Amino acid sequence: MRRLAFLLLLLVTAAAQAAAPPPADKQQALWEHLKASIALIEAHLDGVVGVAILDLSTGQEFLVRPDEVFPQASSIKIAMLAELYHQAEQSAEGVAGKAGLRDLYTVRATDVVEDSDIMGGLTPGITQITNRDLATMVVAVSDNAATNVLIDRVGMGNVNALMESLGLKHTLLRRKMMDLKAATEGRENVSTPREMMTLLARLYHGKVVKEPLLGDFFTVLATHKDSWLPRNLPEGLRIANKPGSLEGVRNDSGIVFLKNRPYVISVMCTYLASERAGEDAISAISAAAYGMFDRLDRASEYGRVISPSNGSVR
Repeated sequence: MRRLAFLLLLLVTAAAQAAAPPPADKQQALWEHLKASIALIEAHLDGVVGVAILDLSTGQEFLVRPDEVFPQASSIKIAMLAELYHQAEQSAEGVAGKAGLRDLYTVRATDVVEDSDIMGGLTPGITQITNRDLATMVVAVSDNAATNVLIDRVGMGNVNALMESLGLKHTLLRRKMMDLKAATEGRENVSTPREMMTLLARLYHGKVVKEPLLGDFFTVLATHKDSWLPRNLPEGLRIANKPGSLEGVRNDSGIVFLKNRPYVISVMCTYLASERAGEDAISAISAAAYGMFDRLDRASEYGRVISPSNGSVR
């Protein structure tokens, strides 16, 4: 009887071990390597860095100075575009007074400010464009005139009200683009790494707008542009992001759409002795994050990768 009981115990133990999921320690080790890599990048940068990375599949986060308030430069345009699409959804539902993506705008000469690469070349009083056209200009070349027109059309207060409704108390649009007087008075456009990460995550999960407008939002935000998050990543990888730059400041926030392991990444740099060094740091942190998520994306839960061209099993 004792021998039979012992054999049954062995069988039950073996079955339990076979059914148990692999330990999470291996994947956690990858996160620790990422932490070490980012710490090394930060140590070599003469400036202050904030980082927020979110695994959209598991909810795991990596944070460096997540709640410090950083100037956003053009990265704040993500918040403005979120309100544009929020209003477009309301407009489609019949709510009066809300901006729609197809609403037309006639270009005016007074719109043009510095860094208006597309708007500055259009014909005032004649050229008509849609709000969606303006949004594409905002993302593709960070056109400041297009941004300011959209701020007027959706309302600065509405942008901030949306951020507040999402619990993002430090994400504030407080001036138009190139309003140096407002900037010198301290009315800077600001956010934190955690809040920008949270905004993008809530957009991704349909908490701000829903399909089909959600898909179009990310189509616009993924418009090809010069930016630092994608710089050292593979060609063709879909990345919806918006960089920002001011003197002493470099930022980039977005979502990397890996098939099985999409993630949010927000990197903010300020007090930079060298803006170029800040750009390089953002690209290096982005590459380090991609290196981890790419392996998690392609590997089994045990870490085994089988490439499409290598189907052999040994």
